[in-house]
Amino acid sequence: PVRRAPPARPTPYPLGGMTPAGTRLREQGNAFGRRLRRGAGELSRFGTVGIAAFVIDVGIFNLLVHVGDPGVLAEKPLTAKVIAAVVATVFAYQVNREWTWKDRSRRGFWREYSLYFLLNAVGLVITLLPLAVSRYLLDLDSALADNISANVIGIGLGTLFRFCSYRRWVFPAVEEQPQVRGPPAHHGEPATRTQRRRQRADQ
Repeated sequence: PVRRAPPARPTPYPLGGMTPAGTRLREQGNAFGRRLRRGAGELSRFGTVGIAAFVIDVGIFNLLVHVGDPGVLAEKPLTAKVIAAVVATVFAYQVNREWTWKDRSRRGFWREYSLYFLLNAVGLVITLLPLAVSRYLLDLDSALADNISANVIGIGLGTLFRFCSYRRWVFPAVEEQPQVRGPPAHHGEPATRTQRRRQRADQ
């Protein structure tokens, strides 16, 4: 007699044999990938704005300190740096608000603006520290030393701090509401043949 193979047992995990734990891991991985792509896009836009603000910052700083004989603020480089940083900061805020994080929640203009400038004050202190060390501790006053300390090291550290703080506190992400999944809406069962006959008789 020909032996027949026993029928295959149904798998308790119909979705390609994936366990509930595997499904959760896949969903978490997809969510992480979306956040990573979104963060990369924000970082690229922030970097573009930062380059433009950098040009404004460096241009105004050198115009005030090193253009002319002597420059307008040749003896006050920290004051010149503050002026340049404030102008660049106002520019960066407007562009970041309307482009980099345009889809994020708004907390009110004045509250957002004041928080932005408060964090920028911290970023400005971080930016000024390398210049202060170069000028007053190392006694380096050349244009090259000023630009390396203020516009390479200082701006680099300040930019890193600003990106993280803006993203966390000034332009917070909109919290996604969890989707509540339930059974499909019940619209009534179709009438049986007997019920349809009774409906016709009543008519």
